[in-house]
Amino acid sequence: MARIGLFFGTDTGKTRKVAKMIKKKFDDETMAKPLNVNRADPDEFASYEFLILATPTLGEGLLPGVSADMEEESWEEFLPKIDDKDFAGKTIALIGLGDQEGYPDEFVDALGELHGFFSERGASLVGSWPTEGYEFNHSEAVGDDGNFVGLALDLDNQSNLTEERLNTWLSQIASPFDLNL
Repeated sequence: MARIGLFFGTDTGKTRKVAKMIKKKFDDETMAKPLNVNRADPDEFASYEFLILATPTLGEGLLPGVSADMEEESWEEFLPKIDDKDFAGKTIALIGLGDQEGYPDEFVDALGELHGFFSERGASLVGSWPTEGYEFNHSEAVGDDGNFVGLALDLDNQSNLTEERLNTWLSQIASPFDLNL
């Protein structure tokens, strides 16, 4: 089994694309193939010591799932399946996708929801990201330190910055994840 689990939720396929971009940088011993959470086994998910989790924000700041008008289940339905799991001793890094122009009042809010869920269950969360370079009014993903609680990506309006942001962020989490870049 790989050391790092890579899981995502998606609606349009953009989050899956980002997960695949990450996986291409690592071998199978280091990182598992990206897996949509609607296909994930809760026990296997919880067995990883290191996790990279990615989510889009849908509509008015929602996690992807059926109530956000998705045809398939996603994070909204998966989180209750792992609600009783203890994530103490696990290191988790988060990625959120959003549209800062179309949804400036809830930009990457789902990132904040994932952060809250896993921090409440004892996980060590790493990979905060500066808010500079983004234009939005409000985000539930901005922590007390003024940074996003994970990597924020806007493939709708700033796709040209995705690769650079991703590489910088992976360098940032390299030490806690024991990654060779």
